[in-house]
Amino acid sequence: MPVIIAENEYKGLSGGEIRKHFIEFFKGRKLSKVLLIPPDITRLNSGAGLITSICYQLLEGTHVDVLPALGTHAPMTRDEQIAFFGPEIPADRFLVHNWRDGVTKIGEVPAGFIEEASEGLMCEAFDVEVSDYLLDPSYDLILSIGQVVPHEVVGMANYTKNVVVGCGGSRFINGSHMLGAFYGLERIMGRDHSPVRAVFDYAERNYISKLRVEYALTVTVTEENKTDIIGLYIGKEREGFERGVALSQKHNLSYLSKPVKTCVVWLDEREFHSTWLGNKAIYRTRMAMADGGRLIVLAPGVKMFGEDSENDRLIRKYGYVGRLRVLELIKTEQELQNNLSAAAHLIHGSSDGRFSITYCTQHLGKEEVEGVAFEYIPFDQAVARYNPRELKNGYNTLPDGEEVYYIENPALGLWALEGAFDEI
Repeated sequence: MPVIIAENEYKGLSGGEIRKHFIEFFKGRKLSKVLLIPPDITRLNSGAGLITSICYQLLEGTHVDVLPALGTHAPMTRDEQIAFFGPEIPADRFLVHNWRDGVTKIGEVPAGFIEEASEGLMCEAFDVEVSDYLLDPSYDLILSIGQVVPHEVVGMANYTKNVVVGCGGSRFINGSHMLGAFYGLERIMGRDHSPVRAVFDYAERNYISKLRVEYALTVTVTEENKTDIIGLYIGKEREGFERGVALSQKHNLSYLSKPVKTCVVWLDEREFHSTWLGNKAIYRTRMAMADGGRLIVLAPGVKMFGEDSENDRLIRKYGYVGRLRVLELIKTEQELQNNLSAAAHLIHGSSDGRFSITYCTQHLGKEEVEGVAFEYIPFDQAVARYNPRELKNGYNTLPDGEEVYYIENPALGLWALEGAFDEI
């Protein structure tokens, strides 16, 4: 079946149009049991909540399970399920992915392929592990629902990422995240082709394609708290992802004419409750930041560092101390060698001294924040000066003349200086 492609760059697709395309997709299929794999609430503006709800309703009479692609994230609460997917999907239809223990190896990406893809930076095989739920033969269809958007590890989410990372195992997650960290965020973000994507494509061609997995991919834009799905791609082939990449590059990349001296980023408390998630404020802005600049992160919902107790402990112990220091620590610290995704996260979460990073929190104290190598301002004090209700996306001039660049949600795109992606 050819990929279903629907795009409306300027008005967005209506709920009725989206429903029509899924009616076409399901037409003629004999489905008794279906697994839907959407992102979790950390992709609040992906449109995946709406699509999951539409699919659930269209599949009335079919047994439908929903497996949020948590990756290393914490399981969704019932309130989060309702906020993202609506109340129609019962709690007992939701499954929980366990990235440490609930996976099975289905193959491996050979060391030689890793070495070539990484330009010699790594030379070890990656085990391809997926959730045991994906291997359940009773499912007639597994539909992975994901947003195509700039991403710090792979370049552009989504496509196979939802499966091998969102529903993947610790070995593959650790290896792919470390590969991205070694290769460098600036060389990866906003691009389709990267060493990490090459590894994902290898896993797709050789292993995932043999499962009953198909994809529903979105491209979205958000303005004034309204999210529009401007691209929808449904099917099995990579063509849908490539079309989504092109549209996302057009609409989700923001080019600035000069480096930003002060950047203020808001983290929606419904979506960001840890620095593991909230550090998108760092990843997505670093290509626009001036050397010696200040990044102010307004983080009312951030109450932890890692998404589970072990990653939280590792972040508290080692901190965001920069790429070179983390690479040195990996050589001597067995617990970092065993948790390379956490080590990669520590690298990603540092500016390597280029600009300062200040977290403004309500639930984490000054000693905790400074203990992981960030600077700290109490949340109330920070919003008294940088009031998100008064700031608009882009450049703002405060009453005392300070110019700040404001970003309402760092998960929605990538900010860089003009010319950064001339080759795209």
